[in-house]
Amino acid sequence: MGIQLKLKTLNLLQFFAWGAWLLSAGAYMFVTLEFSGIQIAACYGTMGFASLFMPAIIGIVADKWISAEKLLGILHLLLAGVLIALTQATEFSAFYSLIFLVSMFYMPTIGLNRSISFATLENRGMDIVKVFPPIRVWGTVGFILAAWLVDFLEFGITPNQFYVSATASAILGIYSFTLPKVGIQKSTEQKTIIQALGLDAFALFRSKKIALFLIFSTLLGCVLQISNMWGDQFLQSFGDEFADSFVTEHSLVFLSFSMVSEALFILTIPWFLKMFGIKKVMLLSMIAWVLRFAFFGIGDPGSGFIFLTMSMIIYGMAFDFFNISGSMFMAKESTPAIRSSAQGLFMLMTNGIGAIIGAYGSGFVVDLYTGAEGMRDWPTIWFIFALYALIVAVAFAIIFKYKHDPNEDLEVKH
Repeated sequence: MGIQLKLKTLNLLQFFAWGAWLLSAGAYMFVTLEFSGIQIAACYGTMGFASLFMPAIIGIVADKWISAEKLLGILHLLLAGVLIALTQATEFSAFYSLIFLVSMFYMPTIGLNRSISFATLENRGMDIVKVFPPIRVWGTVGFILAAWLVDFLEFGITPNQFYVSATASAILGIYSFTLPKVGIQKSTEQKTIIQALGLDAFALFRSKKIALFLIFSTLLGCVLQISNMWGDQFLQSFGDEFADSFVTEHSLVFLSFSMVSEALFILTIPWFLKMFGIKKVMLLSMIAWVLRFAFFGIGDPGSGFIFLTMSMIIYGMAFDFFNISGSMFMAKESTPAIRSSAQGLFMLMTNGIGAIIGAYGSGFVVDLYTGAEGMRDWPTIWFIFALYALIVAVAFAIIFKYKHDPNEDLEVKH
């Protein structure tokens, strides 16, 4: 198997395991388990809490002691077991505890995936900016396939979605041990405790440019999971008025069109970064988030179907131009010795602190605009999210200073 095919398979399985439940778990918790908005937000917020420390810790271990591909395999095998246990949890306390473990085992594997991919391509002299996006797009394909499978098998409001995820994680856990070995950065030189623990990645904060980049990444990280948390419930809320609509009957499939957009936009990243630089690419992402939420606010499966569709299309720019471009920018700004740690730091700020604020904040807003018998004022909810993204975009445009040279490639450091 060629190296690029190996990495494509890695990414497909990685995000298949996530796609099996990320979009549908909110509806399962709301409809089947009857959790409140804050409780649902708390469960999704575990991804944020886990990202506060697990990606950084696992990144340190991968940089210093155990190779990244072995850690990836161990974590996915543990994840498969916890997902199976999660299918039996019905009370909030038990479900929350187990979903926390799921997050602790899964979230660091995203950074490990990137580190393995970047290191493997770099070791073979390949241009990461050009070669990685077409590989990463297979992760999006895996996410889409998982969402479609769960939708057509009608697992969306049942615990069976977690069995699907567990199966993918078990397969990936075994497959990971066949991946190319990622070298551990060893040295005989004297090191400080900070260096020995791999915490030297935090030295990146000494750069004003990187510090501001990470702060705004945190603010934008607040919105990353909002539509994944509430999108399925929002579309299903049209069930009474548009009972025969494809949007309500196959809400997960419709939401997965966002991932199709993501797959296409990934392929444009090298061109956009080359032409416009990281600041403008990030700003485009922020504006896209504004439109993503605003289109949800004015759309419906009837006359407003075009707006729901446009929200699906714009999602690719919103997510990819931040998440993928941001990780590549961090790879450029870090040295090989701290690369896994730097990816863990990026995850900590975005999928950690940002995700926690976004989860609990969105849960508060959803409950605030939930009336009698669980009826929710979805247009107002989405417009509030859009306004937040707009404020972040304006602040970023004014505060973050970055001069782009179109003649300079975004190359990672060797």
